[in-house]
Amino acid sequence: MPAKQEPVADLGPQPSGASRAAAGLRERVRHALRARAWRFRLFGLLAVQAGIAAALAWFVGAQFLDNPAPVLAPTTAVGIVAASMGSRLRRTVELLVGVILGLAVGDALMPLFGIGAWQTGVVVVLAIIVAVLLKGGGSLLTQAGGTAVLIATLEPPVRELSVPRFVDAAVGGLIGLAVGLLLVPIHPQRTVQRLAEPVLDPTIDALHNLATALRRRDLREVEQSLSGLRVLGSRMTALDEGLGAAQEVVRLAPLRWRQRRSLARYTEAVRHLERSLYGCRAVARRLAMALREDEPLPEEFAAAIDLLADSVQTLKRTTSRVRAEPREARQQILTAVELVGKAQGKAAPDPTRPHTHRLGYSGMIAAGEFRTATYDLLIASGLHADEAAALLRRTVDRTAWS
Repeated sequence: MPAKQEPVADLGPQPSGASRAAAGLRERVRHALRARAWRFRLFGLLAVQAGIAAALAWFVGAQFLDNPAPVLAPTTAVGIVAASMGSRLRRTVELLVGVILGLAVGDALMPLFGIGAWQTGVVVVLAIIVAVLLKGGGSLLTQAGGTAVLIATLEPPVRELSVPRFVDAAVGGLIGLAVGLLLVPIHPQRTVQRLAEPVLDPTIDALHNLATALRRRDLREVEQSLSGLRVLGSRMTALDEGLGAAQEVVRLAPLRWRQRRSLARYTEAVRHLERSLYGCRAVARRLAMALREDEPLPEEFAAAIDLLADSVQTLKRTTSRVRAEPREARQQILTAVELVGKAQGKAAPDPTRPHTHRLGYSGMIAAGEFRTATYDLLIASGLHADEAAALLRRTVDRTAWS
């Protein structure tokens, strides 16, 4: 060995391609299992509600309505329970009206035309046209067309059966509503928390990835983080529907009336949290533009984004507790605002003199969007809007002149 040659560092065995593939497979399996577990926790109660509603509807139809095969009663009951993640009462009315239309059109036309392919098509078209003229929504149109198909294909064209079939459907709808609101209503806040998980967790990861990409000035990774924030729109829609269902439950279900006040506070927090996430997306978009234009992005901005992600994580953990005060999350938010202020630079002592900022044009806009996002986060932490604005203003002013 030459005298000046340094020994090669022992890096240990390097992972082979097969081991990396196995590690990737294990990660995908764990992710799939976590996703299945989340869906089970979210929709498990709905399965129980649907089973109870279907059994009760069949029992009532067979024992009290003298119907040996009450198909429409359990079918409608299950449909009502399945609609429980949205506006329950509106969908209930649409489902029942759709059953009426389907029965009316089917029983009126099938004795005249008989059963067949073209007859079924005509009955479905006419049933949906009537539903459209009544300005019905998707549930009404679907139920009207589906009921018309049942009448046209599975049932004999006997006019005298229309009233019992409608009664079956009405009983099934009422039973589904009673099961969802009286017997086993969903837990409002817990349901909203579970719907918020697939929104908050990817947002936290995307913000951490964005901060790492800014430190590396990696435009491709910044754009990937931006894409990760953009795809959360559909999950936010599901979260909004869950909030509507939870508010309806605490308004109508006697077992959940005592949760009205706590759900109202939680709903307000989730609304502003959603606004903050949209603001984070605007920040990521502007930072991507700043990198494209080769603008300076000080380390403080990346640190602020990391801290903002931490505050969302802390806020998520705190709001799951009863009467917990999110002081730690608020302090993280304000510290992040201070870091963005340092990244922007001190204010000019003399407003008539030019001031050179540490950020470029897009960076300055990103700083403004960042403060807007933190404002909504402060409100989500339980502060009043005026209190959050005053606290944010004091933090910004203190940082600008320090």
